[in-house]
Amino acid sequence: MICRKLRLRKGERLLDIGCGWGGLVCYAARNFGVEAHGVTLSEEQHGLARQKIAEFGLADRVTVELRDYAELTGQYDKIASIGMYEHIGVKNIPTYLQSVKGLLARDGLFLNHAISRRAKKGKRKFSSRAEQRALLKYIFPGGELDDIGHTVQAMEQHGFEVHDVEGWREHYALTTRHWCERLTARRAEAVALVGEETYRIWVAYLAGCSLAFSRGTARIYQTLASRQGKGASPLPPTRSDLYR
Repeated sequence: MICRKLRLRKGERLLDIGCGWGGLVCYAARNFGVEAHGVTLSEEQHGLARQKIAEFGLADRVTVELRDYAELTGQYDKIASIGMYEHIGVKNIPTYLQSVKGLLARDGLFLNHAISRRAKKGKRKFSSRAEQRALLKYIFPGGELDDIGHTVQAMEQHGFEVHDVEGWREHYALTTRHWCERLTARRAEAVALVGEETYRIWVAYLAGCSLAFSRGTARIYQTLASRQGKGASPLPPTRSDLYR
């Protein structure tokens, strides 16, 4: 769906900011014929992604780099950021959006996929509840959730036109439940790899996430945007092409 929303076409250049284990860049190259480049700050992700690229025979079309997104140069037809926005901190959103805009071609598309929280009535400070403190300590050090209203506002303030915002909360409730069930089904393997304490932390995290998405206390959105310009946008007038 990410590839369809970006309307990927053969020969285009795709950038994946925070490319993880290389799943999206490999999928996009194999199924849509793009030239894909991913960046990550994780040495483990970088190594496994390079291995995956070699196994798929994609070295001529897919590259991954151990680099901060803010250091990137060049231009890309399409840019995806999947589950990375939550890690940058609200105060760093302007730098993030300025960087993305500078890398995006004039008629390009940008898809931002991020977990969010409900908008607060008053100050925007991240919650300090016990479960949030645990998340910051054990799962996402430095992480901070934005609300979707502020995300859209920030995009517009930094020169983007927002075309589509889609909520995936209930999908993600199922996704995290499946992850939790699969992890518990392979408990012995997981404990052998990382130890009992880390295994229990991640089971609790995934189960809590599924509950949070089911109850609506956590949300997740895909926001599609282009560089703000005049005249026709780089998108068709409806979503019908996504579901053919």
